[in-house]
Amino acid sequence: MACSHLSTAWSSSALASTSTRRRSSTPNPRSGGLVVRCSLRELRGRIDSVRNTQKITEAMKLVAAAKVRRAQEAVVSSRPFSEALVEVLYNMNQEIQTEDIDLPLTRTRPVKKVALVVLTGERGLCGSFNNNVLKKAETRIDELKQLGLEYTVVSVGKKGNAYFVRRPYIPLERQLEVASVPTVKDSQTICDLVYSLFVSEEVDKVELLYSKFVSLVRSDPIIQTLLPMSPKGEICDVNGICVDATEDELFRLTTKEGKLTVEREKVKIETQPFSPVVQFEQDPVQILDALLPLYLNSQILRALQESLASELAARMSAMSSATDNAIELRKNLSIAYNRQRQAKITGEILEIVAGADALTG
Repeated sequence: MACSHLSTAWSSSALASTSTRRRSSTPNPRSGGLVVRCSLRELRGRIDSVRNTQKITEAMKLVAAAKVRRAQEAVVSSRPFSEALVEVLYNMNQEIQTEDIDLPLTRTRPVKKVALVVLTGERGLCGSFNNNVLKKAETRIDELKQLGLEYTVVSVGKKGNAYFVRRPYIPLERQLEVASVPTVKDSQTICDLVYSLFVSEEVDKVELLYSKFVSLVRSDPIIQTLLPMSPKGEICDVNGICVDATEDELFRLTTKEGKLTVEREKVKIETQPFSPVVQFEQDPVQILDALLPLYLNSQILRALQESLASELAARMSAMSSATDNAIELRKNLSIAYNRQRQAKITGEILEIVAGADALTG
């Protein structure tokens, strides 16, 4: 017979398999716990099972913490290229700011169809991370329907792919997967796809939905307008609020009072004007036309890195809660085991005493 007990609510599906051994349990009014109905042997096996699960969740927590650090290093290492690109982009814009330019990526036209690029995780066991992004996508799809606009979805990530495949009523343009650590090749694949959709006028607007990394316990799903872009290379949200390309946000993973914390800071990128002796062999408009796709690629890569950091932080938080629950459950089971063992020993002693009294009587 499988033993029954009361455990605290699991915060992660990593411990869901333990529910197969549960049966009905009755609260114990004296101890505030539960009466566990199973043999001592089954209790020992149950304690060992919970201990092994605790080791797994604790190891997954440490792995996620290490990967968060690597994600931070990836963001930091990409900053020099991003700064140089922004500097060139702004100087090019200064050269042609008096001209009436017409670039494919900045061309604005009446919106009839929208492409929604949804970034999700490649794996589960990360709390509500994927659900929050997918709910945000469903909300945005409903808004587009109410506006009478057509839409198509570009899903990036295994979890999102599985979600949209189960919903054939949502038009799916493409399913993509990225590596465990996003690379320029991954972002370039997405960039080429949205570029072709926009330039060929299959869609009139491209929106990017991803989870913005805020802290180790919080990430906010946001929607940004990828295309059309501003000539300055600004990326705007769906409300038209644009982020200045000369400002960048950097999150730092530090320790405070023995715990991991994340600090965000806005870093102003100082742009220096080109030297007067610099001359462009090509027309500045042609150079800007080549730089905007490159900048678009860097923004998609940054979104992939933010999404990965959010996923890893969510997984670390979920595994931490699962580990705490496993510790508490093992403690309750150990108490139940000791009480049942003590009751069994007491019963055996009483039987021996009663038998001795009967013999001597």
